[in-house]
Amino acid sequence: MANIYGALVALLLFSGFTGWAQTTVFANGDDGYLCYRIPAIVKAPNGDLLAFCEARKQSCADHGNVKIVLKRSRDNGATWSALQIVAENDSFQAGNPAPVYDLTDKKHKKGRLFLFYNTGTLASEQAVREGKAMREIWYKTSTDYGKTWSKPVNITRFVSKPNHPAVDSAYRFKEDWRSYANTPGHALQLTKRPHRGRLFIPANHSEGPPKAQARDYFAHGFYSDDHGKTWAITPSIPYPGSNESTAAELSNGGILMNIRNQSGDHKNRILAFSKNAGATWDTIYNELQLPDPVCQGSMLQFTNSKGQHVLLFSNLNHTSQRENLTLRISYDDGKTWPISRVICASSAAYSDLVIQQNKQIGILYEKDNYTKIVYENSEE
Repeated sequence: MANIYGALVALLLFSGFTGWAQTTVFANGDDGYLCYRIPAIVKAPNGDLLAFCEARKQSCADHGNVKIVLKRSRDNGATWSALQIVAENDSFQAGNPAPVYDLTDKKHKKGRLFLFYNTGTLASEQAVREGKAMREIWYKTSTDYGKTWSKPVNITRFVSKPNHPAVDSAYRFKEDWRSYANTPGHALQLTKRPHRGRLFIPANHSEGPPKAQARDYFAHGFYSDDHGKTWAITPSIPYPGSNESTAAELSNGGILMNIRNQSGDHKNRILAFSKNAGATWDTIYNELQLPDPVCQGSMLQFTNSKGQHVLLFSNLNHTSQRENLTLRISYDDGKTWPISRVICASSAAYSDLVIQQNKQIGILYEKDNYTKIVYENSEE
């Protein structure tokens, strides 16, 4: 297909379309890891696809010995490289990969890849919510398309508000943020003025002791306007139970956050709109057009060949089961989602979207009861 618009028309409008090519990128048991989870993907400026995930050494649990690994495709997802470890925390946890390219830094003409991630001990998320341990936030960068990486930078004191002075004397925040997670999935860089170049990372945290229905959780974002030198935090989304989040730029230069509802009061996604790119939140509501069984989703924006601002969104179109992974499209900044296409009708879970160098849509997602992470794209 010649362009993104043509790919979307073929993919989303014709009910008989079956042109998906699938490859397995990570499979449980490979390379000495019991389990692979939490996919994230970006396209490098040279066209390489960089697929990240968590490699869980001894169990499929969210905590424990977890490393962040990478595989590369130079042929639009047809084949993938050997496994590369890109972030670790000794024998403890390094997870929630959130990659994003900074393409506006004049010091790095080939682009600078940021990888945000979280670290923890062997403690479970519940233990962290109870204040017995904590999560920290880091980033690494690469200027050679993910082949080599900088030393990690700890930005916890700038993008979180923990109360753990025994860990670091700077962690004395009265807000007492405890559990913390980047998106997971790709982050984004804004392209429109006045915030062109802003790196924006969707995230979530818990505040204080655990509450019923996970109402101690709140989504938020953090961002940098100077290529990672300094950081700021958005206001929290004032919806108790708002959890894992993904974000995209709006046609007016604002931001839409698309959020998992952990509270269970509605089995739909939470949408939060910001006209000023995260400084404040204008409209927040449960989107009845986007059912969700309480799971992660992915959102991506682009401009098609007709100059239209388009949002893509992938999640599990179900209210109780982690299945029926569906791709949706919006032409009006997320107000309506009139077009959809089922990617996987059976067992699936977390996913992340990308636009390939050849303008086709790609999706990296967990499949078959978390036994593998696969990549699918629309064929020509």
